[in-house]
Amino acid sequence: MTEDGLQAAITKMQARGIDPRAINVFAHYWRDLAAGAQGLIPEETIEPLGEVPALGDFAATPQQRRDALARTAVIKLNGGLGTSMGMTGPKSALEVRDGLTFLDIIARQVLALRAQHDVQLPLILMNSFRTRSESLAILEKYPDLAVDGLPLDFLQNAEPKLRADTLAPVEWPADPELEWCPPGHGDIYVALQGSGLLGALRAQGIRYVFLSNADNLGATCDPDVAAWMFDQGVPYAAEVCPRTANDRKGGHLARRRSDGRMILRDSAMVADGEDHHFQDNDRHQYFHTNNLWVDLEVLERLLDERDGVLGLPIVVNRKTVDPSDSSSTPVIQIESAMGTAVEAFEGSQALLVPRRRFRPVKTTNELLLLRSDVFELDDDSVVNSVITHDEPAIRLDGHYKLVPDFEARFPAGPPSLRECTGLEVAGDVTFGAGVVCVGDVQVRAEEPATITDGTRLSGSVTC
Repeated sequence: MTEDGLQAAITKMQARGIDPRAINVFAHYWRDLAAGAQGLIPEETIEPLGEVPALGDFAATPQQRRDALARTAVIKLNGGLGTSMGMTGPKSALEVRDGLTFLDIIARQVLALRAQHDVQLPLILMNSFRTRSESLAILEKYPDLAVDGLPLDFLQNAEPKLRADTLAPVEWPADPELEWCPPGHGDIYVALQGSGLLGALRAQGIRYVFLSNADNLGATCDPDVAAWMFDQGVPYAAEVCPRTANDRKGGHLARRRSDGRMILRDSAMVADGEDHHFQDNDRHQYFHTNNLWVDLEVLERLLDERDGVLGLPIVVNRKTVDPSDSSSTPVIQIESAMGTAVEAFEGSQALLVPRRRFRPVKTTNELLLLRSDVFELDDDSVVNSVITHDEPAIRLDGHYKLVPDFEARFPAGPPSLRECTGLEVAGDVTFGAGVVCVGDVQVRAEEPATITDGTRLSGSVTC
């Protein structure tokens, strides 16, 4: 494979004004891809993570919490459009609870922490050009949110989609923007540097950043974790939770046999025929929440030493240039994952945290649960469960996959799930107001059906 495709991609990125360090990173991955790299991590090359420290093992004082938060910033990954849920705008603009969007709740959580601990605690979004304007418009409702000298957001980089046959930039005149893609959330590190934000944060005296997904409302900036980071001098920490049957497909940390380094293995990195190892919860006990804490001093040094290239494992994402047209040109999107930086930091650690710190909304199943009476927002906008038993498992069929269809079938809001252990719905069913689910509920309908107001559901129900 010649480098003609790479040079064409570099020229295209330069014409768009992409930061030279981001271009260096792209070139690094292009050469890996051309050499046959697939980013796979065979089971034989790793060992289980073993025991990890737990958040509850460290008792922080109020002063330690305040001092740590005073030198911490919050960054939320906010580049997603929620297309898998039928959305056309930022996923974080979706109303998830009490008429509030993800961004409303995140902003209120940060403002509450500032008031509690008398710190500035900056909140910054990593946006894409598709999410920027609508997201910042939501944050305008919070005029006290901005911190002098720091922006409310910065943009992730963009790179060309590559033809799968030649690794040259794809051309798609019908919609030239479809020729471009984000480089995965592993781009956050070089984007921090290239945007100037890394230097601005350091100038403000910020030592650590807490990074997490905007659709995970459990990922608050916990002052106890911040205090632990400072107390232990940890350069990088990844929050993990015990794996359950529902987490078998979630990424996990392990140790590489060759050098003992902690690494992240996501599902895309599993070698053919090794899914059973990847999903073995006894062997790989913890899943990776994508809640990360990073020492900016160490990050800045690593980026300077490596000219922006941290060397994170490649993720090869095969798609078509128009995701909505399976007959369009096959392409490869070169990506990397934010959490794989765990192997780049000497002395990185995993930290066992409570499950409440992982409340993502990836599907309408999770959206229904989060909107239900199983949860409530406290005065600090923290999402809390009000039940003492396990949260009910929700399984809605394809009629509910897209948000507009989901909303139409719950016009009065979710049914009560406080007494529910599981809800499965198969069929085109519309729920009336005041419906209550008790125990394990299965609802099935061959034809469109409506559950009348005030119905109490239990066991198997055929409409």
